[in-house]
Amino acid sequence: MHQLGTAFLNLNRTVIPNMLPRYDLHCHSTASDGALTPSQLLGVALERQIEVLALTDHDTVSGVLSLRSEPLPDGLQLIPGVELTCLWEGRVIHLLGLGIDPETSSLSDYLEKVRTLRIERGKSITRRLQKHNLPDIYASACEIAGSEILGRPHIARALVAAGALSSEQEAFKRYLGTGKPCDIKAVWPSLEEAVAVVAESKGVSVIAHPTKYKMTFSKLRRLVADFVEVGGNGVEVAYPGATPDQQRHLLRIADQYQLMVSGGSDFHTPECNWTALGKFPPMLNSDLHVLHHL
Repeated sequence: MHQLGTAFLNLNRTVIPNMLPRYDLHCHSTASDGALTPSQLLGVALERQIEVLALTDHDTVSGVLSLRSEPLPDGLQLIPGVELTCLWEGRVIHLLGLGIDPETSSLSDYLEKVRTLRIERGKSITRRLQKHNLPDIYASACEIAGSEILGRPHIARALVAAGALSSEQEAFKRYLGTGKPCDIKAVWPSLEEAVAVVAESKGVSVIAHPTKYKMTFSKLRRLVADFVEVGGNGVEVAYPGATPDQQRHLLRIADQYQLMVSGGSDFHTPECNWTALGKFPPMLNSDLHVLHHL
């Protein structure tokens, strides 16, 4: 039950002979848009024999902080993390902050700024939905979100609860998904700001799921070059949906810039078997694996 694997090229790195612990460095709880509470997530991690888990909720550390008040199960190490929303050349990029101090004042300020942006975005989305003859579901979406950040999944659930649509998938397919009529863009903080706040929080910054941004590898290389220039640390190379060819390209880019490499499931819900906790392509245990730097 270890991430061992031979799926990736070595690319002349130093390969460490001992196996890595079974880990998942990218997952979400109900603190953002996940289906399980932070405590439930720990239970699933134990069931799946995961030894190192990073909780990386979108633009919030409330889930990480909630776990600080309860003892961790034996045999499980929790890495405090976050997934920050930021912009590069007008494109939304997700940046993982791993091993952060979740109580850093600069991080708190950053997350409060993003929280305000998400609230305003949520209001704009629900107003636009009404122009498409759908009911005003802002209040119910906020109720579904509870004390956490309002996001599109909460709005989708509110639409289903109101009987306006049959499923959350329909909500995204028709209205909320990228490029759809109610896809409202927000002016998120810059990539440079996100990298800086992770560094100030004593964490490691990692570009999340880089092939999901629908850009060519030439443009991706430019993203990575800019990321390195502002102090970025690593790139996620193993995650559901990434093909072996894409992974090889990502490893070459990471090797070129001597970036750390990371992997995770991007787990949100047990209903998605292809993103089950701990389920992602295997990685070699090289000296640049992020686990050696946390």
